[in-house]
Amino acid sequence: MPQQVRGVIARTEGAPVELTDIVIPDPGPGEVVVAIAACGVCHTDLTYRDGGINDEYPFLLGHEAAGTVESVGEGVDSVQPGDFVVLNWRAVCGQCRACKRGRSQYCFDTFNATQKMTLTDGTELSPALGIGAFADKTLVHAGQCTKVDPDTDPAVAGLLGCGVMAGIGSAVNTGGVGRGDSVAVIGCGGVGDAAIAGARLAGASPIIAVDRDPKKLEWAVDLGATHTVNAAETDAVEAIQGLTGGFGADVVIDAVGRPETWTQAFYARDLAGTAVLVGVPTPDMRLELPLIDVFAHGGALKSSWYGDCLPERDFPMLVNLYREGRLPLDKFVTERITLDDVEKAFHTMHAGEVLRSVVIV
Repeated sequence: MPQQVRGVIARTEGAPVELTDIVIPDPGPGEVVVAIAACGVCHTDLTYRDGGINDEYPFLLGHEAAGTVESVGEGVDSVQPGDFVVLNWRAVCGQCRACKRGRSQYCFDTFNATQKMTLTDGTELSPALGIGAFADKTLVHAGQCTKVDPDTDPAVAGLLGCGVMAGIGSAVNTGGVGRGDSVAVIGCGGVGDAAIAGARLAGASPIIAVDRDPKKLEWAVDLGATHTVNAAETDAVEAIQGLTGGFGADVVIDAVGRPETWTQAFYARDLAGTAVLVGVPTPDMRLELPLIDVFAHGGALKSSWYGDCLPERDFPMLVNLYREGRLPLDKFVTERITLDDVEKAFHTMHAGEVLRSVVIV
């Protein structure tokens, strides 16, 4: 039987979010109902609310989530009721040209649950990133569920579902950071600090954090940065070069996603170094670089989408590293809140006062 639960929705563009009753259908073939334990408040949810993704209102917000499988639909054998899972927003198809070449992190045909969750009046909801986890329960495709150690704090595990994975993956997977590499990260919010944590895990040195906010630079040091650059007070490119023997960093990660910061990343890397874009630009942004500079610098310019992760490979590994004390994921959890506090958390996040607010359901 369909269930009526609570969920946080964005009904119209820019309007404050609402906590209301929603309807979760029984899982169909390939689908799973998950009881949500915790869900991080990500900037992407705010972007959905404000119309920056599309206009398919109302949205059921929330996507950085962990919880317990409650029920499964026909044909599901990858998870079973009682499994503790982290939700991901890219169930890979296994059949496209990327998947068939063993590169399913680039799957061109990812998918979500087929059925729709609704309001009590039958209005269909658009779940954020195909998840919709600011709710007591949600409906997802089985491929969006990754089993991890059930003894893990859900508030920590859920963050792997988006921002923290994107940041760690931008360093380790996309940037290929290795022991002894010099790394600079521009933008020290949740994603940037996760990139710093990933670089530290890989054995990089130095690890240079760049931001305009002294508080964010303090967070970066706590998560592994060896040096900081306040871009409000000094030229970031010159500072990074000065901290790397005048050459520039082996890998520079732009966790902001603006033409200005991407240009800084381009020029702040060593010759044949790598620049990684993990901050998400808006469609109107344009970039202009002298083509001769692109040719002369060599190296690689990469985009990191979801940290080029494979959830089944990366989520359990990172949870294990956390439980071994080698990856301080708990430091990303700034505050624990309830479903009633999501709108307030958006304001706190926008003001740069937290790394992550996490809804505990």
